[in-house]
Amino acid sequence: MAKNYPKPNDPADNKKRLNKAIGNMEAADEALKYAEGKEFEKIQAKNERRKDSIHDLKDEIHEEDQSRINGY
Repeated sequence: MAKNYPKPNDPADNKKRLNKAIGNMEAADEALKYAEGKEFEKIQAKNERRKDSIHDLKDEIHEEDQSRINGY
């Protein structure tokens, strides 16, 4: 059985990941118009997790920018 190791955190990917998360959330918002029942609830729950992820990514990007400015 192959071991599944976490991917290393590459700060260069953060802006790309942020844009992808925002795009996915917008697409899911569009899909909400046509969903109902359990599918509607699943999409809403996933978008809530995306909002958290987007917030965390924005914070991380800001912190990295500040570190770069401060010479760390």
